[in-house]
Amino acid sequence: MVTGSCPRLVITATGSGVGKTSLTLGLARALVRRGLVVQTFKVGPDFLDPTYLAMASGRTCYNLDAWMTSAQYVAQLFARATADADLALVEGVMGLFCGASPDGLEGSTAEIALMLDAPVLLAVNAHGAGRSLAATVHGFTHFEPRLRLAGVIANQGGSSGHRDLLAESLRAAGLPPLVGAVPRDALPILESRHLGLVAADRSGITPAAIDQLADAVEQYVDLDAIVALADLWSAATCRRFSGVTTTRERSDSSTEDSLPSMPAADESGDKSPHSKGSPAAFRVGVARDEAFHFYYPDNLESLAEQGAELVSFSPLADPSLPGNLDALYFGGGYPEVFAQRLAANRPMREAVRDFAASGRCVYAECGGLMYLGRSLRTVDDQTHEMAGVLPVDTWMMSRLCHLGYVEVSLMGDGLWGPAGWKCRGHEFHYSEIAAVGSSAGWQPAYALSRPRAGARRNEGFARGNVLASYVHLHWASRPESVQHFLNYCKKCA
Repeated sequence: MVTGSCPRLVITATGSGVGKTSLTLGLARALVRRGLVVQTFKVGPDFLDPTYLAMASGRTCYNLDAWMTSAQYVAQLFARATADADLALVEGVMGLFCGASPDGLEGSTAEIALMLDAPVLLAVNAHGAGRSLAATVHGFTHFEPRLRLAGVIANQGGSSGHRDLLAESLRAAGLPPLVGAVPRDALPILESRHLGLVAADRSGITPAAIDQLADAVEQYVDLDAIVALADLWSAATCRRFSGVTTTRERSDSSTEDSLPSMPAADESGDKSPHSKGSPAAFRVGVARDEAFHFYYPDNLESLAEQGAELVSFSPLADPSLPGNLDALYFGGGYPEVFAQRLAANRPMREAVRDFAASGRCVYAECGGLMYLGRSLRTVDDQTHEMAGVLPVDTWMMSRLCHLGYVEVSLMGDGLWGPAGWKCRGHEFHYSEIAAVGSSAGWQPAYALSRPRAGARRNEGFARGNVLASYVHLHWASRPESVQHFLNYCKKCA
């Protein structure tokens, strides 16, 4: 599969907690400081790490997920996003072979690496390991013969003598080379980033922390060797696919003409060709602040590509909704962290409630569902009023309630299509619906199922122009649903 000619590397690990996020952040910033244009990606359904990867590179980070989308979509997205980049860094998810299936590559980092024909850097915890590290690398190298493991980074290592021992054990076994050996505690400790603890903004990981990661990577990782690995891939690809040139060789006029255009990002998050205020544009208000920032950027870009003007607003700070909106979109985030401030902004809550009552369309995911409910009880047993659009109360729990891929079937005709259409996405939340009040006219939005699980359950709330659910949909799982959404909203506006 040809996915453009930009040099690329996939950074993965033997499992979670080995340090791949810290290493990828450090690599991205270190290479940017050398003057390279670095395009970052994250494998799988994740909103936190892409935020930090975008901070490290200065460019929008995109999720690559063939389970929620498709192999063709992954290839197209990668090619578009890297058209003007010098190097692409793809951070994996969990361990290299962990995914949606216990006996296949579906949903794994390995699957994406194969789709991109990308060399892989494997991060391994070297604490207390000698030649056994070579045995671990041998297993990962030969477990999937089609995969090309190009180099190893030993994290949590010891002295320079320990580094030399590890490097020699890999050389003696004919394994990929050691391209980095990071001593214990050399990487700054990142706060726990799972949902509900650290918000995906600058209060979680600061630019200074990313610079510290880059300093450590520059000291303990061979950046020249890593760039050379990516460049060798690019040269080999050019030989295999005639007529394809590298990014450095490509002129500005030579772009991926066969792929749809991708609007450029700006700091406000608006990605619409009409974002300068064209009066003819269909205006979609997008909640974007510290409480709501979980959005797949290519989802928003697909709205803009269909002609929508995306208008950001803050349920926390703004006293009212922007004028002349035709629809509202509330993504996920941390309404529980900012529940008191959300409740205190009564004018905004009333404006949202009035907007929904006007017949215009409102769509919400996860944290957005919580905000549209009647109330939210936080972990300190404080209850806060919310917008009151939905007849539900939500409670924050001390445990993870749902995590994983989901497929939904639309229960009725509505915002995302006619009854029976299927879409894919994921759930990840620490809250649950504690009570449902008078539900006159409200129906389940979806019939939800999980991979390998036979049981289906009803999920979400739908009535007329409003749809809210815990599911984060990736609209590329059903591309025609975006145009249907806009057409439906236009009828209601």
